[in-house]
Amino acid sequence: MSKTRQCQRGWIFFDRTVCAEMSVVIFDMGLARAGGVCFEECAMVRHLYVHIPFCPKVCPYCSFYKEASDRNKTQAFLDAVLAEAEGEAGGLRPETVFFGGGTPSALSTAQLECLIGGLRGRIDFSGLREFTLEMNPATVSLEKARALLALGVDRVSMGVQSWDAELLKTLGRVHSGPQARRSYEILREAGVGNVNLDLIFGIPGQSRAQWEESLRATVELGPDHISAYCLTYEEDTEFFKMFVRGEAGPVPERDAEFFELAAELLEGAGYGQYEISNFARPGRECRHNLGYWRGEDYAGLGPSAFSTRGGWRRRNVADTEGYTRRVLGGLDRFESVEKIDEGARRFERVALGLRMREGVEEGILDSAGVERLVANGLAVRDGGRVALTRGGRLLADEIAVEMVG
Repeated sequence: MSKTRQCQRGWIFFDRTVCAEMSVVIFDMGLARAGGVCFEECAMVRHLYVHIPFCPKVCPYCSFYKEASDRNKTQAFLDAVLAEAEGEAGGLRPETVFFGGGTPSALSTAQLECLIGGLRGRIDFSGLREFTLEMNPATVSLEKARALLALGVDRVSMGVQSWDAELLKTLGRVHSGPQARRSYEILREAGVGNVNLDLIFGIPGQSRAQWEESLRATVELGPDHISAYCLTYEEDTEFFKMFVRGEAGPVPERDAEFFELAAELLEGAGYGQYEISNFARPGRECRHNLGYWRGEDYAGLGPSAFSTRGGWRRRNVADTEGYTRRVLGGLDRFESVEKIDEGARRFERVALGLRMREGVEEGILDSAGVERLVANGLAVRDGGRVALTRGGRLLADEIAVEMVG
């Protein structure tokens, strides 16, 4: 699940940048040529994201750019990513790498070896501290897990979403609960020492008992990190069509109850809620996502991938064939280029910072607003920073808008 990869308005449980209030300037695409708007003149980028769009099956709720796996496209796609990496390598010294999608594990072991080995041959990975790869339980094998470890992948994020057969069917997932459990065991058997499991709540027809059982079953396995996301109904998905037809939709009171249940149960089991949707054992917080939430620069490779550097944000074209053709043909690969003005930058810092346990520096917040939050038990002050309480996190998006002033 993402991971602040797209910019769109959402409710509190959405793990994406809130940007409805941001003011950005879209420039003529000609400015993006020759590697982007002054990207090469900025400081080294410490975070690298690689988007793998292929999926065994397209899930009806997912709005990230993806497509069904196609062996006829894969090699050209790999060549294009490596060619893009070649052009970006001079400005990259990644401390974190994150392979997302789509389903990166839909690639074969040989294809993953080709891609990761090729990136290592082009980019300086000597400072790498965390390498995450997303996996679907249906695509896990002992051979692949061991190969990933040999290639330097030290963290796996697996999309379980639910352990309930009917709810998995509703979500259009291709795996079963027992298969997900076995895939987790395979990862541990292979020696993967840092595993995240993704869960979803707010699924149509999901009961409180089912959600609690998913949480308890996950805790029982003992992963290092658990992400708990609220289902959202986003445009260009089958679930959004259901929402428009009135067949399904968010239930705010229920979703808030499920959110509070997750926080209470997971924190009680030793998983600290370091971000609204993310819980971790001490020291197992996702370094890559922390980089996003703290507003650090990052580079993105692959179709639809975002890069933010030196006050500019750009997005690669969200089309695998178009991306491949443009990159291998030496053409402009950008769908958009944005100048992030000071107002937008401040709003992002506040919106993302308030989602985190560490909060945000008080100096960039509306002082009168902070007083009201503290008086109402929605926030606390600590060492010059302001962090939301559990009750405040339920209103995080609204509070962010208010705090910018």
